[in-house]
Amino acid sequence: MKYILAVVFAGFLIGCKSKQAVATLAAKDTAEITKIINGHYANGSDFKTLNIKANAKYEDRSQSHSMNADIRIKKNEIIWINIKILGFPVAKALITPTKVSYYEKINSTYFEGDFSMLSNWLGTDLDFQKVQNLLLGKAIDDLSKGKWISEINEKLFKLSPATTTDITKEFYFEAANYLLKKEAITQTSQNRALEIQYPSYSEVERMFLPNAINIKATQKDKISIAIEYKNTTFNENLSYSYSIPSDYKAIQID
Repeated sequence: MKYILAVVFAGFLIGCKSKQAVATLAAKDTAEITKIINGHYANGSDFKTLNIKANAKYEDRSQSHSMNADIRIKKNEIIWINIKILGFPVAKALITPTKVSYYEKINSTYFEGDFSMLSNWLGTDLDFQKVQNLLLGKAIDDLSKGKWISEINEKLFKLSPATTTDITKEFYFEAANYLLKKEAITQTSQNRALEIQYPSYSEVERMFLPNAINIKATQKDKISIAIEYKNTTFNENLSYSYSIPSDYKAIQID
């Protein structure tokens, strides 16, 4: 089941045909917070649909899985994923703003529910928009809301909340285009932590898209997901057929 969850995230990450990384700059002088936020959101994601082929590797303390997937995305509405291992289809997943659903063929089981499953698995509260932001290389939170503190850390611009709460959030940006390089969300009282790193980006269709994404999460378990991409096509007419076989058994996930 966990390799299915891995590709639910891995599959939604956009791949690119060119692996040439966009040049980035080290932060030298503290920039205005508004400049960082506006610069980050100026890197648009202007598309209607995406057709993606992706590779991913999932690891936790007891297992490791390599997989590939065909992913079809209708922006802000649908994420459709067909998961394969060694070329054989083993599962399908469908994510909408209101529901997370998947079924897998090995045990003939399926799951339908809200985003609490993904939230518990990755150790931070998620919804459709946050998942989309995370996998497009955008800050998981809406940075236009709230107050932030800016400083230079690891030669990157670092934004953190101006007020202290039980949840610590940090967002790191490079200086050329304010591309997100890392974000970390920690809730010490619940032993929850999530770190997402974006090693490099490419410019595709006038958009900056991640070449790779590395996720490390701590909740009940420690997991890591490493993703690389094969290719992607934009704005095709795609189908999103999804039907859970009638004889499959529903499962519950805490």
